[in-house]
Amino acid sequence: MTQKEPFLVALQNRILLFDGAMGTEIQKYDPKPEDFPNNQDGFNDGLVLTHPEWIKQIHRNYLDAGSDCIETNSFGSNKIKLDEYGFGDQTIEFNKKIASLAVEVCSEYNDKPRYVIGSMGPSGYLPSSNDPDLGQKPLDEIRDAFELQAEGLILGGVDALLIETSQDILEVKLVIEACHKAMKKTGKKIPIIANTTLDQYGKMLLGTNIQAAYTTVSDMGIDVFGLNCSTGPVEMTPSVRWLDEQNEHNILVVPNAGMPENQGGRAVYKMTPEKMGEVLGDFLKQYKKVRIIGGCCGTNPQHIAALRKVIDEKDYSIKS
Repeated sequence: MTQKEPFLVALQNRILLFDGAMGTEIQKYDPKPEDFPNNQDGFNDGLVLTHPEWIKQIHRNYLDAGSDCIETNSFGSNKIKLDEYGFGDQTIEFNKKIASLAVEVCSEYNDKPRYVIGSMGPSGYLPSSNDPDLGQKPLDEIRDAFELQAEGLILGGVDALLIETSQDILEVKLVIEACHKAMKKTGKKIPIIANTTLDQYGKMLLGTNIQAAYTTVSDMGIDVFGLNCSTGPVEMTPSVRWLDEQNEHNILVVPNAGMPENQGGRAVYKMTPEKMGEVLGDFLKQYKKVRIIGGCCGTNPQHIAALRKVIDEKDYSIKS
């Protein structure tokens, strides 16, 4: 196959489809504590060491469903999170390994360009808050933790960096700064996608709305701005509409499969693949800056296949 076009070029030429949830797909393997490094139950990112075949197959399932892009299994692999599992001193190599695994899977496909997106989830702290525990982590420590992660992902060959499921806009700023520092250190410049996570009322956890969030980070050298997690696509509509009218960046929309419902102490997501395809298809028709769609919590390869069908039913190749 000819050399693939850069991620941002592809984004201008067509809608790009991301993958769906990782954690729920891992649960389908019914992992036991002994399946995780050092018997640390729930250390999903660590499965790259003990069960890389599981992670590879999940990536393949999404690629087979039509994803243009797969996210690395590195949501909790910043140094602060890895310290909790005893792998903090290996942050760079750990993330490099995770990214390399995803790149390897993508290389199995030659039907069209496939992209690897470096997932960077939150630190677990809220630097903007006055909380005696969550608000007390030094800013430099948070920034440094993400710089190491970004460096590893870049060295592993990701095509873009994704700041996702962000609850605190100050942390988003710190991660963006970390990404730029890592790119300077590695000598490789790749796109940055900055996401915010809003509740059903359009606010981040600490009350920041979409307008304030976008204004805070829009001039920090990001390439895409978007929304992921927390709600289904319907609840995202007012924020997506504002972004389409007011922002100058391409937009990512990666919702959950509807609002979570508590059933027996666990979150259940009931939006069907068909319904999700219908709503996000409407987004693509109405909001011309929406260039990336995909699925977050509760979504699976069937949801992604439905989104693939929606994209393919209409020619979105020319940005208007």
